[in-house]
Amino acid sequence: MKSKNITVAILVSLYIVACTKLDRQYVTTLSERQVTQNFTNTSNRVQSVYSYLPLGFLYIDGAMMASATDEAEHTLETSNIQNFNTGNWNAVSNPDDVWAKYYVAIRNANLFLESADNVNLDQWKLNPALQATYTTNLALIQKWKYEVRFLRAYFFFELIKRYGGVPLITISLSIDDRDRSRDPLANCIKFISNECDSAALNLPVTPVNTDLGRVTKGAALALKSRVLLYAASDLFNTSSGSNPELVSIVGGDRTAQWKAAADAAKAVIDLGAYSLSSNYSNLFSSTNYRNAEVIFATRSGPSNTFEMASSPIGFDLGHSGTTPSQNLVDAYEMTDGTPFDWNNPAQAADPYSNRDPRLGMSIITNNSVFKTRPVEIWAGGRDGKGIPNATKTGYYLKKYVNPDLDLLLNTTSVHTWVLIRLAEIYLNYAEALNEYDPGNPDIKLYVDAVRARPGVNMPGLPAGLSQSEMRERIRNERRVELAFEDHRFWDVRRWMIGPSTEGVSLMGVDIQENGPASFTYTKVNVENRSFDPKMYLYPIPQGEVANGLIQNPLW
Repeated sequence: MKSKNITVAILVSLYIVACTKLDRQYVTTLSERQVTQNFTNTSNRVQSVYSYLPLGFLYIDGAMMASATDEAEHTLETSNIQNFNTGNWNAVSNPDDVWAKYYVAIRNANLFLESADNVNLDQWKLNPALQATYTTNLALIQKWKYEVRFLRAYFFFELIKRYGGVPLITISLSIDDRDRSRDPLANCIKFISNECDSAALNLPVTPVNTDLGRVTKGAALALKSRVLLYAASDLFNTSSGSNPELVSIVGGDRTAQWKAAADAAKAVIDLGAYSLSSNYSNLFSSTNYRNAEVIFATRSGPSNTFEMASSPIGFDLGHSGTTPSQNLVDAYEMTDGTPFDWNNPAQAADPYSNRDPRLGMSIITNNSVFKTRPVEIWAGGRDGKGIPNATKTGYYLKKYVNPDLDLLLNTTSVHTWVLIRLAEIYLNYAEALNEYDPGNPDIKLYVDAVRARPGVNMPGLPAGLSQSEMRERIRNERRVELAFEDHRFWDVRRWMIGPSTEGVSLMGVDIQENGPASFTYTKVNVENRSFDPKMYLYPIPQGEVANGLIQNPLW
């Protein structure tokens, strides 16, 4: 085959060698043979596929995805994230238009898989003194193939949770190749599940130190758990449109689907490789990639951009940003496990006392200490109403924010975005089990385990809950446990509860100072939001529709 010159951009964006993130971009004109047959270049190509994993810190125009849900409001009203809340998005203009991004990632994965077996290892194979290195490198190539197959499956899932069934492209088509159509949703689910199974059979349970951040058996099984949970949920089992097979699993056995989802989650648990963290806050620190609860994560290079974007407005270089809602704050229970109640005078007068500790670990509330001082969110305070760009909700974000950074001195830290952790798997298991085997003692056991971790110590759920009561408790547990981790946007869609969560008023709190450490709290409306049933799925991009792909219902 005639060699041709190609330009290869290798983004080294996975943490390698003690999890160090390399943000440099190498652009070199190399022959196709040099790219596909050189061992070092092949290693870099794998790392470049990892670079497409999502980072949720400043996901859309400086905002977390939480600001497109009832979790939060983004302070900057002109941010593109607001289009989700106003309903001002469509097939031409989508704030989260990732179609092209993930198909580029998939194509890169396909290119790697097609050429991985062509890597030239002769420099080790033909040297009797380097046989151990040859064996190691040969094994690495085989492992990389399963890592990349997992990553490709991950990217396909990122597409189907947005669009439903999509074209399953498993060969390196030309970027301009339009000869494709959408695959049925059921086929997409089966493909991803099968790829996870293959990866799980061929990847290690735990990584060695030099492989931190790489795909493991646990990550593959955990992705399968999430995929099958979504597949069993209401959204993907509600027929719609003239081609229902593209957006739903037509004729699916819901009981069997829920059982498969439960079994997949239990397979992760039964590995015994992970444990719930004894410190909830540490799950979101710069060192969380070593946490025994984290199953799969991706890292960014040292920075302080997220801290600038999220810190209270009265702190040096703080810009406010993603600010938690009263809707979310109200979801955190009292420490005795009962709901918070604005109609209880004592609770309304002192709304942050005796609350689920995860509230204080995730959200900055009025008069709580951040960095070196209490945060003054009351009207006229250093961080409250009257200051330009102050929070509109009466809260600031704490989760993932590193309080040790001195922004004036431009100190930085690495940030790790958790993609999958054990608490999610416990809640996946409980949710699926409650749907196909209500009353099973494992349901309460695993929800209670999440609530009872050291430092949280919330009481167990009441005994004897009905299936519907348990369903609501599990959903609320996901809401508070996984807040700001990019679950809520998708949960409300797969549960099909958008009108009652995303299409209602986003609430905040007005805070008036009465005297030293004395305040009056009043729940207030911050923003009226819009949700239409067509928004359960994204529209297929208009350019793809023009080239023959079937559009999603109602768009």
